[in-house]
Amino acid sequence: MSPSLTVRRIAADQGAVFRELRTASLREAPYAFGATLEDALSADAASFDVIAAKHAVSLTVSTFILYTEGHPAGLIEAHFEDAAPRRAFVCELWVAPAVRHLRGGELLVDTASGWLANEGATEIYAWVADSNRNAMRFYEALGFGPTGEHRRMARAPEQAESLLIRHVPSTTSAVDS
Repeated sequence: MSPSLTVRRIAADQGAVFRELRTASLREAPYAFGATLEDALSADAASFDVIAAKHAVSLTVSTFILYTEGHPAGLIEAHFEDAAPRRAFVCELWVAPAVRHLRGGELLVDTASGWLANEGATEIYAWVADSNRNAMRFYEALGFGPTGEHRRMARAPEQAESLLIRHVPSTTSAVDS
């Protein structure tokens, strides 16, 4: 029997869980995120509490946590840009290596995208490092495609990343006249 997977929006009191998952993600894939492991380890625990509290209720940014058999095993952030055109993004995706084969990443992306769509997004974007072919294939399999937009990565200027987009399916259908 395969383990059950669930995804829930972070709760206001889950700063410690958020810190545990963020440091685990940075240990396993330090190249894939905007922060460094040193930043996460040196940050005051209260800063993770503040982020969890904000992400639990905000209408513009949230974190979703993947659970396997009730244990935290991954996370993703979903947010809207502050500036026009207020694009919606999924980012900071990480799933524990031991459960990646269970499709938790897909569940996280779909849940975060659903939340963004409920908040009005019609397109979901994701920046993916050009050198991370596994991540590129993962997002492409979920229906993301290239926008043609590229940029240098802030933490590794010698590397580039590409902006991918997935259109949110319309839930309304046209009425025949």
